[in-house]
Amino acid sequence: MKKIVITGIRGIPNILGGVETHCEELFPRVAASGFDVTIIRRKSYVKDALKEYKGVKFTDISTPHKKSFETIIHTLKGVWVAKFRCHADILHIQGIGPALVTPFAKLLGLKVVLTIHSHNYDHEKWSNAAKFMLKIGEKMGCHFANEVIVISEIIKNNIIKLYNRKDVHLIYNGVPKPNFIQTTHYLDKLGVESQKYIFAMGRFVPEKNFHQLIKAFSSLVSRNGYKLVLAGDADFNDEYSRKLKKMAHENEVILTGFIKGEKLHELLTHASAFVLPSSHEGLPISLLEAMSYDLPAIVSDIPANLAIGIHQDSYFPEGNEEKLVEKLEKIIAEKPIRRKYPLENYHWDNITKQTVKVYEKI
Repeated sequence: MKKIVITGIRGIPNILGGVETHCEELFPRVAASGFDVTIIRRKSYVKDALKEYKGVKFTDISTPHKKSFETIIHTLKGVWVAKFRCHADILHIQGIGPALVTPFAKLLGLKVVLTIHSHNYDHEKWSNAAKFMLKIGEKMGCHFANEVIVISEIIKNNIIKLYNRKDVHLIYNGVPKPNFIQTTHYLDKLGVESQKYIFAMGRFVPEKNFHQLIKAFSSLVSRNGYKLVLAGDADFNDEYSRKLKKMAHENEVILTGFIKGEKLHELLTHASAFVLPSSHEGLPISLLEAMSYDLPAIVSDIPANLAIGIHQDSYFPEGNEEKLVEKLEKIIAEKPIRRKYPLENYHWDNITKQTVKVYEKI
């Protein structure tokens, strides 16, 4: 049985992050396909004592809980563990930051698969020095990894253009089947009514533009009893996340914190609409989840969101608060109509088969 070791993520299950959600869905399915799968987790994020989850083994290692250092230190240690403790056949690195250590992994004789989820150096949260290192990581990964997976056509085209890497594999993010929750126990606890709230979710980082959403919602002349519910949190309690939470409390926005499972499903079932005002995305799992629940969507017109191809009237110009207000006013004034979206490209079982083919190619 071939051994696959995954590094570059915080861990699974129930850990905040789009890449973590991706891995939580994908790798139990890979394990069920006949592979020996181990995820190397960061102890500072782990709230359980699990050694295994749905057939996926865990190896937990200590790393400093510092935004500037934890990823690279964790991945360096992860490469060593993959080689000498796990005896990996394939090391699967998640993200361009961790990809900085790809040459080290190859020197140790490991076969490497890299998944690029986003051009992270475009994100506002990083300093110039961090952005430079992320670009170097992407370059190292694209030059030295045996196989490169990307999650969107946009990223694929960029990798071909930047590095002349023409053998990249396009394998989309996925979305599980929706779990409609007809009860409203969690809504009652939050103090919101079914079909009377706008919903958004994600990590509290500048590129998600949740500050803009709060400002736009609070400026509405009439909210008609609607509330804004924001699910998520920050990895690090930095200046931006503190200001965002303060802004939310001052404008009576309901913050749920990081939630998954039945609570999240209940919020998705009963929301009036979903909003994603981001300035940068790879292929947003949060939007795919909202689409699986047939929610009307209001999303920024960035390339990653446009590539998903939802209804044209769902988009607004990124950063244009006036247009966002208009979209919110329309949702509140008219009873939103549930929509059916084409999600054939985003089935996790198909994504698993495509990923397994990449492993088999190595």
